[in-house]
Amino acid sequence: MDNCVFCKIIRGEIPSAKVFEDEDFLAFLTINPINPGHTLVIPKKHISYVFDMEDSELGKFLMVCKPIAKALEKAFNPKTGKIGIMVAGLEVPHAHIHLIPMESEGDLNFANAKSVSPDELSQNAEKIKKEFVI
Repeated sequence: MDNCVFCKIIRGEIPSAKVFEDEDFLAFLTINPINPGHTLVIPKKHISYVFDMEDSELGKFLMVCKPIAKALEKAFNPKTGKIGIMVAGLEVPHAHIHLIPMESEGDLNFANAKSVSPDELSQNAEKIKKEFVI
């Protein structure tokens, strides 16, 4: 879809702090994170709603999220020891999963999101990439 912001990120028309990319999926840090390391994972194929994905695609989607979540755990060492997963799907009409290092259960609240600098995004992306293992 031409005007979709995530499709523009996939095509390289909008810069992003990428942490993972393969043939089918892309993961990058959101510019309005709830906590440092807040990552969006998206399919490269434009699909408006996560539950419109084929079963096989949805399975791959979740499997891609697992090593990213493990890298986030190591890079940010959240107090809870957990990475929250959220599918909200209202912000951008392109299927996406939020992976959020959680300090508390209340961290899965977009009211807590804040803007960060491109430098902070870049530094956090590098922290994640150092911990990434497939």
